[in-house]
Amino acid sequence: MTDAKTVKLESQDNQVLEVPIELAKMSVTIKNMLEDIGEVAAPVPLPNVNFKILSKVVDYCKYHHENPSPDDKKEDSKRLDDISPWDKKFTEVDQDTLFQLILAANYLDIKPLLDLTCKTVALMIKGKSPEEIRKTFNILTPTPEEEEEVRKANPWLDEK
Repeated sequence: MTDAKTVKLESQDNQVLEVPIELAKMSVTIKNMLEDIGEVAAPVPLPNVNFKILSKVVDYCKYHHENPSPDDKKEDSKRLDDISPWDKKFTEVDQDTLFQLILAANYLDIKPLLDLTCKTVALMIKGKSPEEIRKTFNILTPTPEEEEEVRKANPWLDEK
């Protein structure tokens, strides 16, 4: 590394972002990579994350590193009404960006970001009918034949 306190991250579109190592290590994936390869000057390749999303992930990590929240209780992790104002604003993005953030948080193994983005999607679904959910996420309505095929493959769907 050029500086012992930073690490270079290379996105799938070959752009490099230099970030403080403590931020990078908020990702279990990056932390493990750094432990495996040691300190090197070459950027850490992140083939599953584009630069736009990587930049947003770094923004999230920077904010939460500088503003740590009190330790959340494990049983509260399923609550949907505990999103901070900063996190709420952070997730006010188009659906494509939100889903790319979910994929990046999962790949990079940043559990708080994954929880936040999944809660955001859950809130988008909460209280909506199947038709409204299909409209929200541009999901095509299955044909009767497709629906029957799904019911045959998953008999538990008809259980009451």
